[in-house]
Amino acid sequence: LKVRVVRSSPPSSQFKATFQESYQVYKRYQMVIHKDPPDKPTINQVRLVPVSFEDPQFKSSFNQSATLFAKYQMSVHKDTPSDCGENEFTRFLCDSPLEAEHAPDGPECGYGSFHQQYWLDGKIVAVGVIDILPYCVSSVYLYYDPDFSFLSLGVYSALR
Repeated sequence: LKVRVVRSSPPSSQFKATFQESYQVYKRYQMVIHKDPPDKPTINQVRLVPVSFEDPQFKSSFNQSATLFAKYQMSVHKDTPSDCGENEFTRFLCDSPLEAEHAPDGPECGYGSFHQQYWLDGKIVAVGVIDILPYCVSSVYLYYDPDFSFLSLGVYSALR
């Protein structure tokens, strides 16, 4: 048995060279130990969308997100339909006091409020509402399609 300590941040050349192999071991581990399905969402199926009605991705996914929010609230929290309509969704998870900001030394996406959308087979299956700030990322709320609860999307989102 040989054990190596490989710098992951910033990624060393060894980390980059062994990334795919390490990922495959991780994926096998998740499937065998945690019973994850092989089609669990990957990084390619996650979109970071600014919370702004000016943003085309946000506008085009708004209805799907609001519908998913209502389904989640009624199934998981036993809310009534009137408790989780579009107005309540907008007030709770879209209206933010944060101003979008693009600092030259900040992240490419900028600072502000975002919906981290998890897509599977062309539809949103979960949304993490997050605030990206200069010194932290704050998880505001996560909602998911209860039909996909077996994917443990809350755990996946927290680890991501």
